[in-house]
Amino acid sequence: MPHDYIPLHNRSTRDMSYSSSFVHKFLNQLQHHPQHHPAATRWDLPSYDATDEADQQVIISRSTPHSFQLGTGASIFTSTLIPAIVSAKCEVVFVTCFWAPSKTLSAITDALVRLADHRRHLPNPHDLEPLTVRICFSSRSVFQKLLHPQSRDGYTYSPAEWQKKLGLPDPVLLDEAGIRLQVKSLFFLPFSVMHPKFVIIDRQRAFIPSCNVSWEPWLEGCVEITGDAVTSLMSFYALTWEKHLDFRKPLPATPRSRTSELQGQLLDPRHLCLVPSSAHHLVCPPASSAPLPTLVLPSSHHQNPQFRFLPWQQAAKPPATPLNVAMLELFEQARRSIYLQTPNLTCEPVIAALLDALKRGVHVTIVTGRNMMLLEQLVTAGTTTSWCIRSFVRRFRKLRTHAAHDLESGDPGLGHLRISYFHPHSAAKQGKRGSQARAVNDAQIQVPEAEEPVHSHLKLTIVDGEFTVLGSGNMDRASWYTSQELGVLFHDAAFAESVREGVDLVLDQRLSLVFDSGYS
Repeated sequence: MPHDYIPLHNRSTRDMSYSSSFVHKFLNQLQHHPQHHPAATRWDLPSYDATDEADQQVIISRSTPHSFQLGTGASIFTSTLIPAIVSAKCEVVFVTCFWAPSKTLSAITDALVRLADHRRHLPNPHDLEPLTVRICFSSRSVFQKLLHPQSRDGYTYSPAEWQKKLGLPDPVLLDEAGIRLQVKSLFFLPFSVMHPKFVIIDRQRAFIPSCNVSWEPWLEGCVEITGDAVTSLMSFYALTWEKHLDFRKPLPATPRSRTSELQGQLLDPRHLCLVPSSAHHLVCPPASSAPLPTLVLPSSHHQNPQFRFLPWQQAAKPPATPLNVAMLELFEQARRSIYLQTPNLTCEPVIAALLDALKRGVHVTIVTGRNMMLLEQLVTAGTTTSWCIRSFVRRFRKLRTHAAHDLESGDPGLGHLRISYFHPHSAAKQGKRGSQARAVNDAQIQVPEAEEPVHSHLKLTIVDGEFTVLGSGNMDRASWYTSQELGVLFHDAAFAESVREGVDLVLDQRLSLVFDSGYS
């Protein structure tokens, strides 16, 4: 689909352009939002000034998506992310939220050991450029978060802590191989986790997955991109994790020598661990003649959750971060359809925006989880997804009744609402839901070599079949009010269609219908 893009400024360093229909309104909303002023945003991490052209260039960019992958976290890491990490020539930036003993962590450690061993046995190992690997995460355990330094400098793990606390390789082995590992964590009480997840290889290509380094076999997604948006991601990384890093400085050029050719042999995936998944699916987006218009949308953490405990109090407005403002603007501008897949749905402004869209005749499809992270929902939102879904359906039915009374035809003219819960494929085959543990066991019995996702952890929004948002942000209260998040918005109908087709294929026989306004 052609796009009408109007250049706003003469950009000599990067090819920037803005959508006349969406980005103009988005920027206007961001610049004139009552909450978006220097006094309110000076403590944001990272902090962006929407009136500053340099910050606009970080947010508004272009990219080329090369793939979109679905599977469990372990299958995505072992099939895509880890092979990319060991292929790096100079630098790896690896940012995640949760870090825990798991198949994924074992595979990461095994890959780093294999890479170190490979580098040490090259003919001239001392001629290799050092490989810098930056690992950043937020949460490791409850006690780690309770005792975490509250400084923006975070906590840097010493080499002596890598093996025992983090499950990483022997630092001596890495050092001998020229692998310079850095590990850092950031967390702010009470609930401010750094929730973004991305991997940047040699500042040239980036992966934005939804998965953590964790044990849960959840349905996840990952998009690979190149282009100017990678520089925007590096900027986001530097502003959050390494403020003195000059990310614009080019990395050392790798000489074309026999040594580099030998190093490349490690990329054979047969040398690395592989965790298969019954939900694995790879989407190759249609080739485009030009990079796609892309927004890199950060959302700073906020320590004040702005709870409203009294029943007559209205929900507090969410912080005016680029991601929050963009999502609300997308919902407001939607004219045909909204597809929403989120682990949880507990954010009242999102629900209100979806009801407003339904009033305008926009069709809304929601895929979420029934009992995912219940304790976390209660602590950070004071409610659960299932309670919010029931309330959402009641409000929709009331809306439909009132609309019908207002129209002589009896047709309310509302959009179609469809809500489903995710469940494991094995439970669908047996015709019963069963417990999470039973579902996992059944999946292991049927396909012992493949992980079957028991919940959906994918964060995906598609509006009007044109705008696709992927990243870390959930449609829950924690993501909208307290956690640091990162979303990437692609404006391209062909890309949106390919992503939706892949998701629909994987969701086949993995959904339980909760509500369909066509039949209820």
